[in-house]
Amino acid sequence: MSPLAYIDTHAADLLGRLQQLVGFQTVNPPGEDYVSVSAYLTHELAALGLVTKRFAIPDRLLRKHLPPEQHAFPRFNVLGKLPVAGARKTIHFNAHYDVVPVSGRWKHGSPFSGAVDKGWIYGRGTGDMKGSIASLLLAIQALRATGTAPRMNVEVSFTADEETDSVLGTGWLVQNAPIRPDCAIVMEGGEGNNVCCGHNGVVWLEVTVHGRAAHGSKPEAGINALEKMSALVVALETYKKKLKKRTFVTPEGRAMIPTINVGGIFTSGAGGKINTVPSLATFTIDRRVLATENHAVAERELRAFLAQAARAIPDCRITVAKVSENFACFIKPTHPFFSAMADSVTRVRRQKAVYNVSTGFNDMHFFAQHLKIPTLGYGPGGEDHHAIDERAKVKELLNSAKIYADLLMRFAG
Repeated sequence: MSPLAYIDTHAADLLGRLQQLVGFQTVNPPGEDYVSVSAYLTHELAALGLVTKRFAIPDRLLRKHLPPEQHAFPRFNVLGKLPVAGARKTIHFNAHYDVVPVSGRWKHGSPFSGAVDKGWIYGRGTGDMKGSIASLLLAIQALRATGTAPRMNVEVSFTADEETDSVLGTGWLVQNAPIRPDCAIVMEGGEGNNVCCGHNGVVWLEVTVHGRAAHGSKPEAGINALEKMSALVVALETYKKKLKKRTFVTPEGRAMIPTINVGGIFTSGAGGKINTVPSLATFTIDRRVLATENHAVAERELRAFLAQAARAIPDCRITVAKVSENFACFIKPTHPFFSAMADSVTRVRRQKAVYNVSTGFNDMHFFAQHLKIPTLGYGPGGEDHHAIDERAKVKELLNSAKIYADLLMRFAG
């Protein structure tokens, strides 16, 4: 039996693993259940014949990079290695196991049920991106069960904290773990017939508007921070128009523009009351950075605009703090690694592959920029990522497993 035929007959193994993974409620923040999920993944890789180690992030780094309320939540990264006799080069597969928080009423009750319904599997993380982990594990299982050797040495990493900033996840891994990849696949960003060759980055800022409190019956005695914030948000419309003039045309011919999302989080200061002039107001800005933009320039430009806009508003005093950033990247898909992946996608899906650039950020840039190796993104994807009733299509999970297996059987670097 071929590895691809094996995958078709072992869908239950994939779904069973994915249900286990979804059942670990690895919500980040704060970083729950990392101990359990990393232990499970270490076991699964070892059972498939990989030399496996789980790395605990030192407490000093937790205290340095995490807010105090998260110091009690340990971080782990899992690394597995499968050496292949005669192979001269190494391919690395990467996925994160953390998920975003949940809310609302889900179709199948618990957001962590892993319920299978009409060809879909439901639950937080099924699409982003525990489904990719299950697909890869089945691909390796299929190769081992059929006695098919990969043509490259294989490294696999399952990492923490991608849903925040990846500093203690893939960022830590590429700087500290004993990896030596010649190329890498981050198992998201591309799906269907799209092979991802880059992604947007992001700069997150928090803007605080400082006013002066006063009694609600005498608003003229205070400075209303909410009103000043509102004026500042309106002024940002001019900045949005400026960004729309910049474009980046991807290899698939799609024009992308940088964007900002204002007010994902907005709050008032302590002491807020219906009959008090608000003395403080904060809001956030999510600035998406094109794959070809310079991050430092993008941040500096946005800060300068905010300062100028505040000066134009009477009595508007602001401070701006950086929350975090994730860097953009773009790799021209000219290396044979890209064409090999595109060929595997085309063979399995019977649809010609194209190269895309993702609007969201992922961990590709750590391999592409820090390690300077050819890096692409591909996985099964899903629907309603970060939303109610997140789900992945069983057929796409199996297709991704076949694509990973096909690539490992054919590409030698």
